[in-house]
Amino acid sequence: MKKIISLVMGALMIASPFAVATPTLMREQPSISSYATTVSENKAIQQKLKELGYYTGSVDGIYGQGTRTAVISFQKANGLTADGVVGPKTAKALGVTLNSDQVAQSGSDLYLLAKCVYSEARGEPYEGQVAVAAVVLNRVESPQFPNTIAEVIYQPWAFTAVHDGQINLEPNSTAYNAAKDAMNGWDPTYGCLYYYNPSTATSSWIFSRTTVVTIGKHVFAI
Repeated sequence: MKKIISLVMGALMIASPFAVATPTLMREQPSISSYATTVSENKAIQQKLKELGYYTGSVDGIYGQGTRTAVISFQKANGLTADGVVGPKTAKALGVTLNSDQVAQSGSDLYLLAKCVYSEARGEPYEGQVAVAAVVLNRVESPQFPNTIAEVIYQPWAFTAVHDGQINLEPNSTAYNAAKDAMNGWDPTYGCLYYYNPSTATSSWIFSRTTVVTIGKHVFAI
């Protein structure tokens, strides 16, 4: 399955063909975010990374930015895809056994998607948050964009939140639920690949896209 977010790019994104406007901002609410299936597995990952010198934080089972950064460093040093995802290959290289590699991958995708929703659309109505997640998933499915949630979200200049660092905020339960609903098939955008806030968008290119629906402050387009 391939699906992904159409994110909003502001003034800094004008040069990008994927540019969309920047959404209204709110603030974070910490939560436990796992790439692995359980807290105990996250602890095992953190312990291994600590033993190998990649991680200096607490072995607390919380897959936050510090753990993700350590995973990426480990992946780069071992010739693995540096996406911060503890999937089958990374788990094997670390010597960590997960209950289900497939579930672990899904868990990481959910976390990243929830972070994207939170950093890009917090403050929007719930349907609008699901819509942002759906755009990301639609991009994953589209041959015009990368093939994984991580690659779509971290594609250069694709999302304002990645550029300005807000992607590092921890998602709240609403963002998680919105991401889950999108992953379960709800697409309020009807297949859109882009979205923007018309009151803040500065790229003339994004206004050339065909509008499908408007939800909250965001226009969703193809």
